[in-house]
This record gives sequence, structure tokens and C-alpha cells, in this order.
Amino acid sequence: MICNDYIMDRRTFLRLTGVGAGGVLGALAGCGSGSGGQNTPVRDWSAENPLRIPPELRSYGPDHAYDLELRPGRTAFRADRQTPTWGVNGSYLGPTLRMQQGDHITVNVQNNLPEATTLHWHGMRLPAAADGGPHQPIPAIGRWQTGWEVVNAASTCWYHPHPHGATAQHVFRGVAGMIIIDDDDTRRLTLPRDYGVDDIPVILQDRSIDGGGQVQWETESNFGQLGTDMLVNGTMNAYLDVTTRRVRLRLLNASNARLYHVGFADGRHFALIAGDDGLLPAPVELDRVTLGPAERADIVVTCAPGERVIMDTAAGDERIDEGTYALMELRATATLKDTPDVPTRLGGAPPIVPPAGARVRHFELQGHDAINGQEMDLTRIDEVVPASAVEIWEVENDVYSHNFHIHGVSFTILDRDGEAPHAWETGRKDTVHVPEKSSVRLAVQFSSFVDPTLPYMYHCHILRHEDAGMMGQFLVVEPGTEAVTPRSIPAPSGSHSGHPS
Repeated sequence: MICNDYIMDRRTFLRLTGVGAGGVLGALAGCGSGSGGQNTPVRDWSAENPLRIPPELRSYGPDHAYDLELRPGRTAFRADRQTPTWGVNGSYLGPTLRMQQGDHITVNVQNNLPEATTLHWHGMRLPAAADGGPHQPIPAIGRWQTGWEVVNAASTCWYHPHPHGATAQHVFRGVAGMIIIDDDDTRRLTLPRDYGVDDIPVILQDRSIDGGGQVQWETESNFGQLGTDMLVNGTMNAYLDVTTRRVRLRLLNASNARLYHVGFADGRHFALIAGDDGLLPAPVELDRVTLGPAERADIVVTCAPGERVIMDTAAGDERIDEGTYALMELRATATLKDTPDVPTRLGGAPPIVPPAGARVRHFELQGHDAINGQEMDLTRIDEVVPASAVEIWEVENDVYSHNFHIHGVSFTILDRDGEAPHAWETGRKDTVHVPEKSSVRLAVQFSSFVDPTLPYMYHCHILRHEDAGMMGQFLVVEPGTEAVTPRSIPAPSGSHSGHPS
């Protein structure tokens, strides 16, 4: 067993103790309380609970419809201890929505929660009216129907609430789920694709859950929620029975603030095959992949018959990645079904290349509540972009950790502080981690969906920061109409224009 309160940097631990990577987690048993502002329980970790696999929800009928009910409930994260939670079609989290590129879908959302909320389709490229941001509120005990054509290529996206000033609480309570998009090209690849067998959703969240099953909400003074109990698909102390030689893990960081460095306790390598916006052009071999809040990565791990290995997150150098924690154990059966090697070419989209003379926009992330000196205002339009443009967005972080997300776009990281991006983030993305006092340059491809009255968002995806006002709005309009597009719009019904007090 290991205790989930290890704070020392993992590299330092290995250097000081001489423990090999394969033994690091076992060496942590019996360690004492950590530091760094988190209320850290002293608790042994052991793989006790089978990993919950969210049910797969496919569309029905000629409208390719999905029915989603947001509801309160109670969930047992710890045995015989019920915790009040929210969920989608259940008490905690929601089903995995399975979609096909080219389908025209309809989503019926019934909000049976006691508060107004929204449902945002993170990573989907769709019209602003369907985006599910703060301009599409769903009243308590109310209903929202929306729809769009699925234009994304095969990828792993997700859905979560986005109400102005309350996103952190609503996501924390459990309203979130994965979206898997298929396309014809990907079906021809020899990749694991049997959902729940060799193609596994892995929704990562951190919580601090006391002996009575109650979840602590505010655990860190600046970032809000940083927990020391790791949940995978809502399962604490999880294990996954692996029955195939290779298994695809669709990693989603659905935490409010935590930064994960995901790998395995024995240091094994794996193939990174996809990021936020779908498959890479070719697989990348890694032993760790870093995911800030809302980022995704698909990895393929090779297992040997009968072995057990712990998937963990290693400590880093930022406040939001303190501590090495076990996430779940992979348990390979004595006999494994053979599966093909990962293809050497995956066919993912190439990097976005900005044209000569591309428009450059600069965004300065300040404190925890402002971009370019302004806090969020639902009535103010901060940027107006011509449809289908490719622009360069420079994002500069003056202070502590942030995670920058742009709705409705795909982007490529051009550089970090003038250097090439990390190996795991060379594919197309929609969210990027920006460590303290650093900057990134992005080549951003905007959609062809135009709407001169309904905006998309850009914001920090550390949810406390988003709620405090670190968010802006942009319109996508017909080229040539940018100068005449109004920079002020009405606030949505039931909201106020400024940031929450």
C-alpha cells in the first residue's frame, strides 16, 4: 500500500533514496503529512475497487438524439459513506456520448438541479448558439434543446457546466462526461476500439474526502480545490482488469485545478496517439504525459500476462502539481488477447501554419481574475474575428499557474518562451497549460460559423479563476464586417453582466 500524501518532487525522491522507478510507489508506504497548503489526509492507498466504466450513450432516431438529465443524488466514494453529488443520468458524472462525424445531432437537456446551469461541449466546433456557455442558461427544473452537425474528426471531447460565476461548484459536484467522436478514416486504423474492454475512458479528478464521506470544497487559498484523494471515473482506489495485450486509455483531466503528470510506477513507455483535438500524425513514445485542467490525451499501453502496474501522477514544480499520487492499478489477466501494434502513421491533422501577415492578438493573464486588465463582463465583446481566419494568439502569464482554453477552435502551439512545445502537445489542441511567468504562442484556426450577436469564450480553465473573472468573449463574423460589429450585447436572462462578487 502507498499513502497519498507524498509531496516531495518525484525526481528528488529517486535521487535521494536510490529507489528505481519501479519501486517508488511501494517505497512511499508510511510517509507522513505533506505541506503546500493542502489539507492532506494520512491514508494508505490500495487498489480495492473495480474501475467504474461510464455507460456508453449512442444517439437514437432520425434526429440522432441524446437525452440528458442533470440531477442531484448521493454517491459512495468510500464504502458505506454517502456523499451528496450531482450527475447526468445518474448520481455522479454522466454517460459517454458516442458521436459520428457528419451526423446532425439533437441534444435534449433536462435540468432537474436546484440551480440554473449550462452544458458546454468542450472541444466541439459548433455554432455559438449551441456552445452551452454562459449565454445559454438552463433554468432550474428547466429544459434546453440544441443541436449541430458533428464536424470534428475522431477525438475525445467532454461536456461540463459553464454557468457564469458557478462553474467550479457545478463541475466539482459531478456534472461532467466524456464525448467520443468516430470517423471513417479512424475506423480503418488498427487501434483498440472496444469500449470498456480495450478502449477505456479515464476521467481524472481530485477530491479530499473525510472519514464520513464528506468532500472538502475550499482546500487551497488561490486555486480553490486541490484534493488528495484521486478519483478515476468517480472511483477511489481503482483497479482495471486488462484482458488485451494493448489497452487504450482516454485520459481526461476533469479536475478543477490539478495538473497531472501521468505515467506508470515502473517507468514503462507508452504510445501517445491523440491529444485534445484528435489523432496525431504519428504516435509519440513517452513515459509521462502532462495534462492541465480540461486537456485530453489518448495513450496505448502494452501489458504482459499476469502483471500489475500502478498508473500514477508524479510531483512537479508548481503548486497545482504537488504530490505523487497513485491513480489506479492495471491488472493483466493470466492470458491476454493479442492486439495489433500501434500504426506508425495515424493520419492526424498537420500543424496549423499561420499565413504571412496573420493577425496577432495578445492576452495577458493577470492575477486570478483579469485578462488584459479587464474582468469578465457578459455584455462586453472583447474581440471580433473573421470567419475561417488563422491568427496568432500570444498568451502571457504574469503570475502563477493558468490553463488557457478557447471555445470553438483548434490551435497548434507554435512555441513556449521561444522554444519548441513539449513532445506531448505537438498535435492540435483547444486548451494549453501556461506555467507561471511564461508565455505561449498559438496558431488558431477559427470556424466558419458566424454569429454577430452570440459570442464564444476564452478563459483560464482553472475554474476558480474563470469564475472570478479571468474570461473574455469573441464574436466570429463575416469577413469585412469586423469594424461595424457592435461590441456590446445584452446579458442572458437571469444573469448579471459583471463577475461574481
